[in-house]
Amino acid sequence: MIVPPKGLVNIAMGVKSARIGWRLRRPDPGHADQHRIWAALTRPLSTTVFGRGAGLEAGMRYETFRSRVPPRTYESLAPYLERMKRGEPDVLWPGRCPFFALSSGTTAGRSKFLPVTRELLGHFRRAGLNSLLYYTARVGHTRVCRGRHLFLGGATALTPVDAAHPSAALAGDLSGITALNLPAWVERHWYEPGRDIAQMDDWPAKLQAIAQRTLHRNITLVAGIPTWLLMLAEAVRAQAAQEGAAVPNLKALWPHLECLVLGGVPLAPFADELRLALGPGVNFHEVYPASEGFIAAQDADAAHGLRLMVDAGLFFEFLPMSAFDQANLAHLGDKAVPLEGVRAGTDYALLLTTPAGLCRYLIGDVVRFVSTDVPRLVYAGRTDLQLSAFGEHVIEKELTESLLAVCRRHGWTIVNFHTAPVFANTLTGQTRGGHEWWIELKTPTVETPTANVIGPELDTELKQRNDDYRGKRQGDGLELPLVRLVMPGVFEQWMKRNGRWGGQNKMPRCRSDRGVADQLAELSRFYTEARPPYIVRRR
Repeated sequence: MIVPPKGLVNIAMGVKSARIGWRLRRPDPGHADQHRIWAALTRPLSTTVFGRGAGLEAGMRYETFRSRVPPRTYESLAPYLERMKRGEPDVLWPGRCPFFALSSGTTAGRSKFLPVTRELLGHFRRAGLNSLLYYTARVGHTRVCRGRHLFLGGATALTPVDAAHPSAALAGDLSGITALNLPAWVERHWYEPGRDIAQMDDWPAKLQAIAQRTLHRNITLVAGIPTWLLMLAEAVRAQAAQEGAAVPNLKALWPHLECLVLGGVPLAPFADELRLALGPGVNFHEVYPASEGFIAAQDADAAHGLRLMVDAGLFFEFLPMSAFDQANLAHLGDKAVPLEGVRAGTDYALLLTTPAGLCRYLIGDVVRFVSTDVPRLVYAGRTDLQLSAFGEHVIEKELTESLLAVCRRHGWTIVNFHTAPVFANTLTGQTRGGHEWWIELKTPTVETPTANVIGPELDTELKQRNDDYRGKRQGDGLELPLVRLVMPGVFEQWMKRNGRWGGQNKMPRCRSDRGVADQLAELSRFYTEARPPYIVRRR
């Protein structure tokens, strides 16, 4: 394959950036694009085993589709996915599926095998390039395209999904699958850290290898999850120090570095520390990818939300969280609405129909639209990662924003946190349940953090953000938050123990059970039967 020279690529990117900038400046709700994509997806879906069984027909009306095809979870599609893993064709999507992305989401449990067809890879290539063009259109130039782009993803090494049928399909991290299927010109002109290093699954060794390879390269863009980007910055500065160069930040080492692409977790808790690690003049560019598809990317100030990628090949539907009931999901199909039916400020469970054969698939994310004339949204949490053991319905976004507000007031930096219910216990005299916060803050700090300061302030912040929580607290239904400040490394130990260290793995921020909290207690040598004396109760 002939790879165009770098200069020609830069010219083409300038033209594409100008075109997409013109299109993004037009107020377009995206309805026409979504109608076109829905029609394009239902045709191939109707020819599959799943499609015929679900009553899908090419050219069917959306209202018929909506009433006939129920929303699906991974568990309900598992029998079809098992057939695809064995190499059977035409199950969820025409043809055989060559790859499966391993994903455990953000909750505990066995890995999911999500189908990655050639058509879905095309979607990721198109959406990934468009997300970069969103950035160049936003800043008004394409200088980021002149250098190398460093991606911190999972290992690219793939394994057969079925040992009995080793030629059927391969499985691995989605970032690894997409890295192995990059266009030749992207791999030649942009992609770092190169194929050999990308295959490594030993995370500390991988970071060291990346630091050695990229130290003297012209890096203009880095991408990954904030936690791992901060670790990369430390590794690169350490490598520079070994060579006799004391660099205060990555910008001092890579003078043309201008863009940090972030996705997968909220940016706000890490923003200040990332700015220090990167140096001045580096722009943040937020994206919203998932293993099932590329959902949204930043096209304006991040405060306006991320723009839904309405024309990249996915069909979106939105199930109001006020109607959401996981146990009754099969009967909620007519409650979900297409893009033209959403309202700003409402929380929705996101349903996707994709060119990998997932149809009305519940990906588990909760989103909230900031605007609808231009469809921009924010990630609000997970359908199964909420605090609602006592009917308070607190979501991840509210927890993150509350803790961030407290920490900003006191100059503290969040490393990690998790929130869980703590239940009434007559043996200890605790007559009401409440929330238990496990928090690791960056050390050292000017002002010493204490639980008796953080707990009441978290309580105040949550009351301002969540009416149900405020009602429970005012009605004596919940105790004041219980805060556990843990030593450095506790969350790292938890992630390593649970196989979540490195790559695209994330820490679950909250759960309505104590699965994560009890493991943190064991690692921290805390015991949930006793309240430490520094916890302050009201009343």
